[in-house]
Amino acid sequence: MPDARPDPRPLVWIPSPIHPLAIEKLRQLADVRCGYGDAATSFADVADEVEAILVRSGRITADQIAAAPRLKIIGRHGVGVDTVDVSAATAAGVIVTNTPTSNLVSVAEHTFALLLALRRKLTLADRCNQDGSGHTSRALLVGRELAGSTLGLIGFGRIAAQVAGIAQNGFGMRTLAYDPGLGDDEVRRRGSTPATLPHLLADSDVVSLHIPLLPDTRHLIGATELATMRPDAVIINTSRGGTIDEQALLQALDTGRLGGAALDVTEVEPLPPGHPLLNRPDVIITPHIAGQTDESLRRVALDAADDVLAALTGRPPANPVNEPPDPRILDRDRTRSAS
Repeated sequence: MPDARPDPRPLVWIPSPIHPLAIEKLRQLADVRCGYGDAATSFADVADEVEAILVRSGRITADQIAAAPRLKIIGRHGVGVDTVDVSAATAAGVIVTNTPTSNLVSVAEHTFALLLALRRKLTLADRCNQDGSGHTSRALLVGRELAGSTLGLIGFGRIAAQVAGIAQNGFGMRTLAYDPGLGDDEVRRRGSTPATLPHLLADSDVVSLHIPLLPDTRHLIGATELATMRPDAVIINTSRGGTIDEQALLQALDTGRLGGAALDVTEVEPLPPGHPLLNRPDVIITPHIAGQTDESLRRVALDAADDVLAALTGRPPANPVNEPPDPRILDRDRTRSAS
């Protein structure tokens, strides 16, 4: 049956805004439809024919995957894939990719932006200056140096290794790393000292999370773990909000069992007005912007587009996160005729 669309090339659907250079690159090979803008196209409008989805924000569900018989690849604009039903994609023969290295510099730098702001009480100092109490409040604004302190990294992938390098070379910090997926020798090869989670929590002045949100990492840091930390220690999270139990975090802060927290991610985003984590002198929250730099957004979008184009031309993408037993990208004509 002839293709019903004016453009017979493979169809790519992009539900939320990405860098225009990635769209330009995709359009060299594909018909691109966007779920935003003046000519927004919904998923329902393209489900029968879509062969690739490039998703930055929003969820891709099992129902959507089941409704797309020609779908070959879901390219994730970013690192985390908890917004994609990877199991459903795998069962359907759909490759899921992410961009694990594209935003590592931006996220690592934001980790230190949060850490420095927290340790030097920058947001509190700004508030005091704004209300005219800056000079009279100086005794409350005494900060802490990073040099000579210990940074504990939970998860030791590419971003965490970048953070460790900045900590050691830029600030003279000692680093510990906990990652059950890596052997001790690999942790050392990547530039840190291996530690168990209890050891890391007890021995670190700063704990920084760099882990995906999975069933076994949800609330990995809860009341028991926070109680293990030093009372003057602080925790940083630029990974996924659900990895910290926020009620336990609040209790630790309220009872003086923790020195502070800086979060780029929270369990609910954005936090509703009046949430108890907001407007605290010992908490800094940014709205999930660790990867939001001009350079990073360009790299992430182009790298995600490259993997989409690879799949659409029958080539293995560079950054798959799953291994379908019968991936549809191996035979474009088969899926087209089967539908």
